[in-house]
Amino acid sequence: MDKPPVNEYQRAVEKFKRELLALTLAAHGGNRSRAARALGVQRTYFVRLIRQLGLARHAGQSPERLG
Repeated sequence: MDKPPVNEYQRAVEKFKRELLALTLAAHGGNRSRAARALGVQRTYFVRLIRQLGLARHAGQSPERLG
C-alpha cells in the first residue's frame, strides 16, 4: 500500500485524482473499461488507482455521494 500524503501538495494531487476518477466513472455508468479509455490510460492502471484511492466500493456513484 502507498504511503498517505504528507504535505499539502500531495493531498491536493490525491484529491484531484479521486475526483477525476469518480467523475469519469460516473459519466460512464461505472464501466471501468470505458472510463479508462476516456482518460487514455490502461484499464489495469485505472483499476489500481481506484483501489489505491479508496473508490472501489463507490464505483458508479455520483461524486457528491463520495464525501
